[in-house]
Amino acid sequence: MSLEETLISMWRQALVGGVEKIKLNGRLFPLRRTPRRSACVKWNFDLDGEAVLGLEQNPETSFRWVQLARQGHRIMQFLSEGRYIANVVDDKVTFYG
Repeated sequence: MSLEETLISMWRQALVGGVEKIKLNGRLFPLRRTPRRSACVKWNFDLDGEAVLGLEQNPETSFRWVQLARQGHRIMQFLSEGRYIANVVDDKVTFYG
């Protein structure tokens, strides 16, 4: 699977499918709710040797994508090594840098 296909799969499972565990390459990764924002979902998964963190966009924050989140879109941000690498909105991936 390509990186784009992987991120969309993760987004679908976490935010559309409502699963408790994400399945990727035959492995399961648990979803966890953050203690401060129950609307945020985060997990770590390994992608080509690098840990990647996926966070659901919280509509109560002031990030760039918050307006879409407030309109009901499900948005997931992906980070690696502390930097945002991409987001997924409605089955579409936007890569950063």
